[in-house]
Amino acid sequence: MIVGAGFAGYACARTLSKQAKGAAEIVLIDSHDYFLYVPLLPQVAAGILEPRRIAVSLTGTLPGVRLVLGQAHDVDLDARRVAYTDPEDREGSMAYDRLVLTVGSVNKLLPIPGVAEHAHGFRGMSEALYLRDHITRQIELAGVAEDEAERAARTTFVVVGAGYTGTEVAAHGVLFTEALARQNAGLRDGPRPRWLLLDIADRLLPELDERLSRAADRVLRARGVDVRTGTSVKEATQDGALLDDGEFINSRTLVWCVGVRPDPLVASMGLPTDKGRLCVDEYLGVPGRPEVFACGDAAAVPDLTRPGQVTPMTAQHAHRQGMVAAHNVAASCGQGTPRAYEHHDLGFMVDLGGVQAAANPLHIPLSGPLAAAVTRGYHLMAMPGNRIRVAADWILDAVLPRYGVQLGLVGPWSVPLDTASPEVARLPGGKPGSA
Repeated sequence: MIVGAGFAGYACARTLSKQAKGAAEIVLIDSHDYFLYVPLLPQVAAGILEPRRIAVSLTGTLPGVRLVLGQAHDVDLDARRVAYTDPEDREGSMAYDRLVLTVGSVNKLLPIPGVAEHAHGFRGMSEALYLRDHITRQIELAGVAEDEAERAARTTFVVVGAGYTGTEVAAHGVLFTEALARQNAGLRDGPRPRWLLLDIADRLLPELDERLSRAADRVLRARGVDVRTGTSVKEATQDGALLDDGEFINSRTLVWCVGVRPDPLVASMGLPTDKGRLCVDEYLGVPGRPEVFACGDAAAVPDLTRPGQVTPMTAQHAHRQGMVAAHNVAASCGQGTPRAYEHHDLGFMVDLGGVQAAANPLHIPLSGPLAAAVTRGYHLMAMPGNRIRVAADWILDAVLPRYGVQLGLVGPWSVPLDTASPEVARLPGGKPGSA
């Protein structure tokens, strides 16, 4: 049984399916029937890609894997059962012989007044769809606003967190809002939309090489993004954000991209954890529980390339850990021998929109159009499906004007920041439902 269909869970299920060849029952529990290619979420929010382009069907691409739609909420290790709630709010449970926990992560919260009430995260499809509608609505409302202060607030967008997600959201967002403003008769003669990107770190993309960080910084500043390092939010309100330097930014949009934390299910299991991540050995097994494996963001996997440290919470590690976990599950059943997880990163890539990107494939620093081509090529290779559709959307976006319309599918109450399931939109009454 595999719990979670993110990068680690999907890779594990796919690898096990190929190895088992029908000799074992493989069950995958997830709240959705698709694998979400999260790195391209900013392009959904910016109107470049349609949502289904980055949602890869689980049943269509995982032959031999039984999908159970549900949100796992309890694991009974002694009875070897997993309890879950299905999309129609019915309770269920299933027994397992081997368990692979790949439940991933959720939005990381900080004790800052007003953030949980007035900010929105960026972890799932519902949040991306909400942000696209919200941005479009703010531009349209600004176009008819008679008060200049209101117009300025509606066209000011604040992103907190200058890691991969926050940087890409700001980079794509500024291009999107400028395109919308040019099409809006009420804003053609007004000021450009304003974007602020804040981070407590001393530079953008602190995870990357400084050369790539500087390249991304130049691109964003050239587009007019107000990049502020060493700065964070002290308080969030309905009318804007108070920064820790005392300045108040009037805005109707606060996007929270400060990082992630392991899924709360991990903490509820009563097993040893490291900063919220389940402790495992180099074979991805849980000590004292030979039938339980864990990988991805939910697991503190020893980094054999950096003794004494654990692997970072990235899609690259999660995908490769999922494949190793599948191999070791098979080994625990007598097929093959266990394999320790050891991976040297292949580099990282940040798509900055248009023909701009920052990348270091195989640790070769690149920027500009070449980096953009390499980045998009990497995404096409990494996606387990929908490649032609994604490429088609990119081509159409390059030659046709981008239009913004509100679909009204996800309201602000559907995507609270403080939730254990950011990938699931909330229904009236606070219950999770389908996005």
